[in-house]
Amino acid sequence: MISSIFGKTKPINHIIVLTFLFVLYWIVQFVGLENKFSPQQLPFKTLVLGVLLFSVFLVNFIAKRNKMTGPNSFAMLFYGLLMLVFTDTFADDNAIFCSFFILLATRRLISLRSLKNIKPKIFDATLWILISSLFYEWSLLFLLLVFAAIYIYEPKNVRNWLVPFSSMVAFFMIGFGMLTLVDNTVFFQEHYSFELKFDLSYFLDWGNSTKLIVYILMVLIAMIISFLKLGKTGLGKIVTMRLAVLSFLLGILMKMLVVSPGSNPLMVTFFPAAIFFTNYVETIHRQNLKEVVLMASILVPFLIFIFDILV
Repeated sequence: MISSIFGKTKPINHIIVLTFLFVLYWIVQFVGLENKFSPQQLPFKTLVLGVLLFSVFLVNFIAKRNKMTGPNSFAMLFYGLLMLVFTDTFADDNAIFCSFFILLATRRLISLRSLKNIKPKIFDATLWILISSLFYEWSLLFLLLVFAAIYIYEPKNVRNWLVPFSSMVAFFMIGFGMLTLVDNTVFFQEHYSFELKFDLSYFLDWGNSTKLIVYILMVLIAMIISFLKLGKTGLGKIVTMRLAVLSFLLGILMKMLVVSPGSNPLMVTFFPAAIFFTNYVETIHRQNLKEVVLMASILVPFLIFIFDILV
């Protein structure tokens, strides 16, 4: 039943996932986090929710447009389920905005596979990553993804390697000009301090460490199975999937570097994870087994969510 719904690209799939995330967001805010918003805060929280919901469209668009998955809606389903598992991401507005701009950058980088308008795409991707760094300075790690994409798709053109630097110059010139207007020219110096905000208590917490370790192991297993499948079928997606692997690894590294109360940038890894989970499900040809896997994929996150709420 689940595969019959999300195994196709239908508008109802978007409605289901978006409605689910809409309800989940407010449940977490009011029940899990016990937040009490003032009327002045509500518009900003609504904006955060809007960015979160639009991210679902981006995930689905990137996966379909670049043929990273088959013609189904499993990617955005897994994207929503990962939020259900790691509901503490809803408490971190910076993570939601940062992840959104990383998604925009990823869209441009993966589209380099067409070998058209390469320089504007590199410029845009770099700019989106720089904007994401306004929320988490360590997201600048994703600039490595830009240079990796250049190396993969068109490394011989020297000007391609210079484009990211031109984007950096433009970003800091515009940023410095705006900061001068608001009399806050020390923002860049203070923000890009790259302090290791390491909080050992996060990893000593059994629930946090267990979820993180299991999550990483499951993605790695799905990753291996996906590459084995691509190696046999020769679908021509291996290069694109390598960028997804690097994106996931950079996201995990970023998570390790930013561990402090109220901060949870793990959300930046949800897109590549959803892609690999989708590719794994697509390798299952027996319909009954696929239904069991999908049902478990939905049931387990709900059980984790209920446990987190109660505890």
